[in-house]
Amino acid sequence: MLTYDPDDTLAHRLDPRSKLAVQLGFAATALAHTSPRALIALTAVAAAILLAARVPLRETLSAYRFALLFLSLAPVLAALTFGPPWIDLADGLASARASYRVLLVLLVSAAYVRSTTVRDSRAAIQRTVPGKPGQLLGIGVALVFRFLPVLQADLRTISDAMAARLGDQRSAVDRASTLGLLGLSRAFDRADRLALAMQARCFAWNPTLPALSLSRLDYPALVVAVVLALSALL
Repeated sequence: MLTYDPDDTLAHRLDPRSKLAVQLGFAATALAHTSPRALIALTAVAAAILLAARVPLRETLSAYRFALLFLSLAPVLAALTFGPPWIDLADGLASARASYRVLLVLLVSAAYVRSTTVRDSRAAIQRTVPGKPGQLLGIGVALVFRFLPVLQADLRTISDAMAARLGDQRSAVDRASTLGLLGLSRAFDRADRLALAMQARCFAWNPTLPALSLSRLDYPALVVAVVLALSALL
């Protein structure tokens, strides 16, 4: 599960606004370039970002296992054709490159999540996007970061309970439908409790957010973000 992990890495000491800028610049470049040479360069940049945040690669890939399943199936499905020659390698390779670019973006986002608190993320968004749109976006991001791990834990609990009752011996469709129905029921219950807790705590649209300030470390990061953004146009 991807959550904030307190540490003293370079990424932890950066301002969240500069980290968001790097993440957006990387995503724009990754989606704009598809050549093998560009993918090698993007891999090197992603590796540097992961090292700067000390992201545990094995745990991160485990957290993304469901996304990895879809990303690995996409090239296979893209290569299949309804008729001779039945397999189109060009389409499969193009889809594989697209899947790999998405994986790199996910890994860079994992570095941001591990090195940034929810409050800092909300402060960065609300101070970048002015007015009500920024408040709505900041609140949405904060709720997703706090709510999603709880839902993942609920799904894991339901899955373990099904396995303890020999539910893993039922058909895949039956297991998926049961997990989906129980997961939705838990999600709605959690949403009701969240709404009640927000009312009880006098939820504020504009709370006192942590102070943000750029340091010397942030200027090189902003330069990297600008270079990445401009490279998407080349």
